[in-house]
Amino acid sequence: MKVFTIKSYGFGELSSLFSPDINMASASKQLKRWITGNPKLLHLLQQEGWEKGHKRLTPKMVQHIVSVLGEP
Repeated sequence: MKVFTIKSYGFGELSSLFSPDINMASASKQLKRWITGNPKLLHLLQQEGWEKGHKRLTPKMVQHIVSVLGEP
């Protein structure tokens, strides 16, 4: 089992870790749906400066995603 590391990720890179069996574009859409469908997570990410279309996630943003969704 590989250990997940909290670090800066590209949005597509992180989404592919959460949904490895689908292509990156579909995985990105799925992660975006999970984020926008979870008001708590969306608020946490927006406080860190996240907006739709951002391609880079900071370690703090990744930490928030993992704290709500779990490790990929």
